[in-house]
Amino acid sequence: MISISSNLNIMIKAAEKASKSVIRDFGEVEKLQVSKKGPYDFVTKTDRNVEKILIEELSKIKKNYSFISEEIGKIENKDRENIWIIDPIDGTTNFLHGIPHFAICVALQSKKEIISGLVFDPIKDEMFYAEKNKGAFLNNQRLRVSKKNILEDCLFSSNHEGVKFSDLNMRYSGCAALDLAYVASGRLDGFFHNKINIWDVAAGSLLVQEAGGIVNNLNEFNINNIDIRASSATINDKMLKNIKNF
Repeated sequence: MISISSNLNIMIKAAEKASKSVIRDFGEVEKLQVSKKGPYDFVTKTDRNVEKILIEELSKIKKNYSFISEEIGKIENKDRENIWIIDPIDGTTNFLHGIPHFAICVALQSKKEIISGLVFDPIKDEMFYAEKNKGAFLNNQRLRVSKKNILEDCLFSSNHEGVKFSDLNMRYSGCAALDLAYVASGRLDGFFHNKINIWDVAAGSLLVQEAGGIVNNLNEFNINNIDIRASSATINDKMLKNIKNF
């Protein structure tokens, strides 16, 4: 059995508890109350409910930790060095269309460094998690990034703009967190996306690093405007060269 920290244990339990309402609501997705934030940005009652459960569960043990969450924004508590970063449902549009490809994301940032992260796909029951210097795992199995070193053999993911820009072998899944988890597990070889939010990529970036991959420094960006570049170590230089003007 893998030894995990008490913080990661709390994160896993919180995500599992929150996932129950996600799975239930996904089964009745056509009845959900939905409001629109922007052209591609939906918020559901499920998002808010999951966020509430996560905040409640994480606060039970670590009462003073602060939060950054997609729906609620920043919650500054006594401890501002330790911050839970939450995305209740990454891939809300997929969720709303009945497409089973979305995830619950939780990361812990300590002194401006992500030290724990999880990406939980409740439909496929895949729990991806990582801790700083302890490796990345999927349901207790160690993860390693892909070893492919020829661009043509590789599979990359991005958002709509990235897919249109690049002549690489691309996918657009609508869930950045799972894209990063898939890079960590070798299912994808790389992921790049401009102007993305910290809660979409905090957990996934640690997964990639701990699985032996390379991610650019997210601290160079504003938390709401990150240009992320993540891939296996073997293909990183070639990917960056290919997308240097993106």
